[in-house]
Amino acid sequence: MGEGELRTAHMVASVLLGYPDDRLYEARQLLAGAVAALPGGQVRERLSAFLDHAAVTAQADLAAHYVATFDLNRRCCPYLTYYAYGDTRKRGGALLRFKHALRAAGFEAADGELPDHVAVVCELSARGGVREARRLLQEHRAGLELLRAALEEERSPYADVVAAVAATLPPAGSREKEAALRLAAQGPPAEEVGLEPYAVKEAGR
Repeated sequence: MGEGELRTAHMVASVLLGYPDDRLYEARQLLAGAVAALPGGQVRERLSAFLDHAAVTAQADLAAHYVATFDLNRRCCPYLTYYAYGDTRKRGGALLRFKHALRAAGFEAADGELPDHVAVVCELSARGGVREARRLLQEHRAGLELLRAALEEERSPYADVVAAVAATLPPAGSREKEAALRLAAQGPPAEEVGLEPYAVKEAGR
């Protein structure tokens, strides 16, 4: 898959992983056309599967599922650094790496959105930061795989979108598989200190 096709796939994934508002539903045909132009394989198949689901699902129902899945179920957390760092001080430093990667590409996450949201990283790629986005996704491959597995266990259609994102990366190696198994067994660290270091460093820059 070439860079242009990667940007297209990540653009679609970014939109689909956002809250299913009017913008998403109005863009379904445009998104389906973009996906149809991708080369055959798991990326196209998985994105198409989600769009097919959205086509026969009422917007209110998909919105309710989105909230129940991503906002109320911590196992399906869309923030990549959560899996490795939980709500600990170390997560603040990890978030800064995402923030700096976005800034280097001339892109800022929307107000109130953390930069490690899978949709934000995919948008970074769609805006031209393909290398930076793939590096961040690869570094947090274990968390991405845990999110995919959790969504599949919940029988969520969003598992297709996350699986499509994972399929844009090189196949997971033994190290990434071991890391995913370790995170699954141990869970994220539980030091409840919030993201204060991230906020402090951002304020001081």
